[in-house]
Amino acid sequence: MEISGLRSPYDQVDDIVYFGRMLDKIRLHEQGQLPPDYVGHLGSGFDGRCVRFMKVNYADLVDRVKQGGTDREILQWCYNVGSTPEPEQKKIWNDYMRKTGWRDEVAERLQSRLEDANLSHRTDIVTMFDFIDLDEGRDPANR
Repeated sequence: MEISGLRSPYDQVDDIVYFGRMLDKIRLHEQGQLPPDYVGHLGSGFDGRCVRFMKVNYADLVDRVKQGGTDREILQWCYNVGSTPEPEQKKIWNDYMRKTGWRDEVAERLQSRLEDANLSHRTDIVTMFDFIDLDEGRDPANR
């Protein structure tokens, strides 16, 4: 399902994947435009991993997003409140997130989601980011 205003998890804010998507979800939820299937997972899953990486509290991040500002301003707030990852930490984060679902503990869940969506024939979908993009109408083959 295509969701206007929700970017791909591959998209980066500065050098960090997924962060902008998490901000989009917070903003869309605040506007009442986030689909119900997404609401129950706010702050957990990849959102939870992201705030733990940034070393900030999800509820505090939501409050900061509600105050307004650009993605970069909010990212800078995370750095000030939590921590500023070193370039190598960012690379490890990005590589880990982009590969989640490929030969790891999430692979079985990814396969199940593909089967539920009648997409098990799509052997090119090997990560959760790929599946999210496909599920939301973005073709991962164009990445």
